[in-house]
Amino acid sequence: MSETSDLSKERLRLWLKLLKASGMIEDEIRRRLRREFDSTLPRFDVMSVLARFSEGQKMSQISELLRVSNGNVTGIVDKLSDEGLAQRVAVPGDRRAALVKLTDKGIAAFALHAATHESWLDEMLGGLGADDVEGMATRLERLIETLEDREI
Repeated sequence: MSETSDLSKERLRLWLKLLKASGMIEDEIRRRLRREFDSTLPRFDVMSVLARFSEGQKMSQISELLRVSNGNVTGIVDKLSDEGLAQRVAVPGDRRAALVKLTDKGIAAFALHAATHESWLDEMLGGLGADDVEGMATRLERLIETLEDREI
């Protein structure tokens, strides 16, 4: 086997390991969100976007940031609104557009969810030391840059 072929196989193994690690973490986060908060990861993600943009976001902006369809976001926002966690606010000068914002109740709920989420990740990744985390983060950033350069 050639050196190029060996490297190709190693890249494939790397991809499979990335998928496995990511999937294991995501599956556990999903289980814990369901158990602790009767919530879902997509809902957490939408609330996370809204928490980062206190001025609000249009549905299309949320969809774009999360790389999901407008329909998925609409269903989640509808439920958040019904529960008093989010609200739609009209955009001045654009009758068809609305910004979605977290309500005070939504901000408080998300703060609890986010802090708990962080503690779960800290626990799950607790076997990694500072050097491990720094090294992996650096290498993953390099991977992201490479993918962005190739416009994948």
